Amino acid sequence: MRRLFGGLAALALVGAAPAPHFADVRPGVPLAFPRDHGAHPDYRTEWWYVTGWLDGPGGSHRGFQITFFRTATGIGASSRSAFAPRQILFAHAALSDPAVGHLLIGERIAREGLGLAGASRADADVSIDDWHLRRDRDGRFVAHVAGEGFALDLTFRPTQAVLPEGEGGYSRKGPDPRSASHYYSMPHLAVTGTVVRGARADAVTGAAWLDREWSSSYLPPDGAGWDWTGLNFDDGGALMAFRIRRTDGASLWAGGSWRAPDGRVTVLGPQDIAFVARHRWRSPRTGAVYSVDPVLRIRLPGGIRSLPLRPLFPDQELDGRAAGSPVYWEGAVTTTGGRGYLELTGYAGHLRL
Repeated sequence: MRRLFGGLAALALVGAAPAPHFADVRPGVPLAFPRDHGAHPDYRTEWWYVTGWLDGPGGSHRGFQITFFRTATGIGASSRSAFAPRQILFAHAALSDPAVGHLLIGERIAREGLGLAGASRADADVSIDDWHLRRDRDGRFVAHVAGEGFALDLTFRPTQAVLPEGEGGYSRKGPDPRSASHYYSMPHLAVTGTVVRGARADAVTGAAWLDREWSSSYLPPDGAGWDWTGLNFDDGGALMAFRIRRTDGASLWAGGSWRAPDGRVTVLGPQDIAFVARHRWRSPRTGAVYSVDPVLRIRLPGGIRSLPLRPLFPDQELDGRAAGSPVYWEGAVTTTGGRGYLELTGYAGHLRL
């Protein structure tokens, strides 16, 4: 949610563009593939967000994040100039390695075009310089990114059907139905590839989660940030849950989905989800205080289930201030019978989109 988690830095750079320039998110619009794997430039912002766990030599476990964002600026829409900054592409990559104890990160940003960056409208194919995430002829997603002392070359093979979030892909983010996104997930992606650290290249396998969202009006005016998690369970189940927080920390809205191992999907609403704080971790860099190991309580048809979300290690904060990006916590977590990722935004200051 997004990962965001989505066009955050790019939106900060271009500022707020007039709403009439961008398409509205509406219920009842069916998802269509492979088209919806590709870009939606009529909407203000969107992201391709992959997180997961990598299992390597000697029983080692690491987490990773690869996120590409696209944002429409509202500038130069009627211009024929190739230099008009109509679309900005931006990307984050991070490796969570317990042997390091903090994130290794990389970033890219460029305007679309000029041979530097692009996002296909036909299918998943987004790139910035030598970074890319694209879907191949066999339906696999292939990625290359490199950052601070690491490089990732990974392939993600779908093992389950696409999971539309919300009402058939229309995902509310607040009491006002205009605060929404078009949203789908692809849980349980089978991962193969290579992690490069210095002169060493490790073959890895693992499991990942792909989130896709596009929107023109995401956070409600009184929303300060969100908590989000995507969890792959060992029995084949998959859970996505989020809550939008007010400035006082109370929940403004919540939603999600549970796909049982037999494929049955339960759509979760505000009354079904609670993130309960346990221990808190203070960042030595930003001073932000995060609940990095909450208990997620969800109401399912069989009753209430409590899931502890335990971080791989506490310091998984991504501090992007040097590049004009926001600060957020994005980390690998385990839970009872599964593992996945937790995202915490708006804790270092009110998140403005």
